[in-house]
Amino acid sequence: MVRLDGGPFLMGNESPQSFPDDGEGPVREVSLAPFWIDTKVVTNTEFAAFVDATGYVTEAEKFGWSFVFHLFLPADFPPTQPVPGAPWWRQVFKSTWRTPEGAHSNLDGRADHPVVHVSWNDAVAYANWKGKRLPTEAEWEYAARGGQEQKRYPWGDRLRPDGEYRCNIWQGQFPVKNSEADGYLGTCPVDAYKPNAFGLYNMSGNVWEWCADWFSPTYHQLDTRNNPLGPSTGEQKVMKGGSYLCHKSYCNRYRVGARTSNTPDSSTGHMGFRLVASA
Repeated sequence: MVRLDGGPFLMGNESPQSFPDDGEGPVREVSLAPFWIDTKVVTNTEFAAFVDATGYVTEAEKFGWSFVFHLFLPADFPPTQPVPGAPWWRQVFKSTWRTPEGAHSNLDGRADHPVVHVSWNDAVAYANWKGKRLPTEAEWEYAARGGQEQKRYPWGDRLRPDGEYRCNIWQGQFPVKNSEADGYLGTCPVDAYKPNAFGLYNMSGNVWEWCADWFSPTYHQLDTRNNPLGPSTGEQKVMKGGSYLCHKSYCNRYRVGARTSNTPDSSTGHMGFRLVASA
């Protein structure tokens, strides 16, 4: 973990690339207390240690299925139920953190990749075991910005400075062809690419990261400027950072100010988390 000083910063985004329904704006000054944050998202190895120590069973394991991206399934895979409006997501039985693409898959070669198919509730259980917590949305965004004011990405405004790939996102034509120009089709190691100025890896791309807050597109427009915690209730939890499936043509949410949400019991092959602790 690294210790961040907190203090005031400009949170949110009002650029033409933003999604109005997500409530990225308005840009507002937020002040935070100091806190510690993991430099990397939780890996398969780390989550396995938690499961071995506690016997914890994830929600995907209890439900018996999770969502898998269609290109990760073999050509002869039996027909599966698609997600309405997003048919590239397939309901795959026996897809869990141990078997990310279903029973035919395993974690070989992915020990240092992010654990996926973990719900918000699973992440909280792991956090409690570690004596840590999920970051608030404000803490996550402050950390991702790396001390830069209102930059688009954790490293600046250009997606590929000097032609260098700085994050794991979709390259090619979504959702049918990923050229893997950035080096990866799915997840990548949690310390791939250069860290931001705070020493934090993969704050854009790779996997969406769960935050503590309930999601609202308007709540932050109220006077919640000091250590904001989000609404007291809700139906979905905030996720930040984008994933290896984000592409400018569809989900340009790998920008620092972008946000989305999902229900706290949901799991997919592109959602993970990192933890924080109060200083």
